[in-house]
Amino acid sequence: MSLANTILSGLKEIWAHKFRSILTMLGIILGVSSLVAMSALVKGMENGTREALLAAGGLEKIRIESQFDLPVYQRHLMDQAQGLTMEDVYALRDGAPLVRVVTPAVEQMRFREPMTVSYKNKTSEPFQVSGTWPDALEVNEHKLAHGRMFGPLDDENAASVCVIGTGVRDDLFGSPEDLGHEVIPLGETINLNGLPFTIIGMFDMYESEKAKKERAFKKANPKLAAASGPTRSRGWGGGKGGHFIFRLKNNTVYIPLNTMLVKFRGLTPGSASPTDPGPVRLSNLNMKIPSIDLLEPAVQQVRNVLMMTHKGLEDFTLRTQEDWAQEITVAIRNARLSGAVISGICLLVGGIGIMNIMLASISERVREIGIRKAIGASTLDIFVQILVESTVISVLGGIAGIGASYALVLIIAAFTPTDNTPVITFSALGVAFLFSVAVGMIAGLYPAIRASRLHPIQALKYD
Repeated sequence: MSLANTILSGLKEIWAHKFRSILTMLGIILGVSSLVAMSALVKGMENGTREALLAAGGLEKIRIESQFDLPVYQRHLMDQAQGLTMEDVYALRDGAPLVRVVTPAVEQMRFREPMTVSYKNKTSEPFQVSGTWPDALEVNEHKLAHGRMFGPLDDENAASVCVIGTGVRDDLFGSPEDLGHEVIPLGETINLNGLPFTIIGMFDMYESEKAKKERAFKKANPKLAAASGPTRSRGWGGGKGGHFIFRLKNNTVYIPLNTMLVKFRGLTPGSASPTDPGPVRLSNLNMKIPSIDLLEPAVQQVRNVLMMTHKGLEDFTLRTQEDWAQEITVAIRNARLSGAVISGICLLVGGIGIMNIMLASISERVREIGIRKAIGASTLDIFVQILVESTVISVLGGIAGIGASYALVLIIAAFTPTDNTPVITFSALGVAFLFSVAVGMIAGLYPAIRASRLHPIQALKYD
């Protein structure tokens, strides 16, 4: 019997017992769909976190924060801990050559020291109001959509100027979705805790690639966009929109460092000069190195400089994006492993089901096998026929599983953040399908061997 006839015979046998065959395929369908869906979910998480990592400054960024919880052996010196000061900034600029740029920041965060931004009768509470240097634009991977960043002269004069994120713009002036056009509020005067500031720049709108594509599609197809309902705010509320880092950057206000110190910390102009760093206490320091390959020696340089300026006190902590990247990698690997185990169990159950059904099918077809052997069918013919039947079941189950995985991914996508939208890859589809075929072939081996070894005379006597 040719292979084509063998496959046709297997399909006829499956069609003759449709309900039993569908039940047999369920395990394979569940295994394939869960493997593809889990792979798509993990890939979506990976893409989303990679975008967020880049938006947060990339792997070349180092962040230093004050830490007043000193090590045990230094806790008796707690009253000498001073935190981060401008002296550290100037020392790092001179003593850490591997650091390309360093920028200080005095921040007021929404959850700790909220600041109210108002314009006419509208108000907003940005997640972050940061007094910083112009270099923060580069260090924090900000891009200007309109206007300019404040410069050294603005900082020196403690100028009342600011650069705002699109989330703040949307709260105060209206979003493009609501108004039908984009408002560019350059030159407008807003109030920060009651003090007037002139808007001289506006940051780009930060969102995941997925959200960007969806927005572009809705813009190109307004009728479909209207049918899908109103778009949620891209501001701090966020709705379905993106990763936390995108919402944070969209809801940020930058002002010159000296402006923050003079207007909101009560210091005199020029308090943060190289010749007289003064009593300025910083929220954090952010810096960039030229290459990720220099991260370890750069961190060591920074630590050595700070240990000198802090007289040996470890009242600071260094954070790198690499730590975050490693945590993300471990979490993704664990999620991928868990999904593989669950899918493997489903496929194993499916394989056991195929084996049981094939054994039951052989018991029903003993006389048929005996007749075929009596009229000339070889042992190999019987072996191939049973193996092909089990493989056909697994192939059909794999194809149905791939179809089910697309439906499952659509359901998952409806409940996940936009930046973590599951992404189905061809490699995941291929691996899942090949696994399903392999399970079917392995599960069919024992029944095929058992059927092929039946003696024709004994088979014909079977009742």
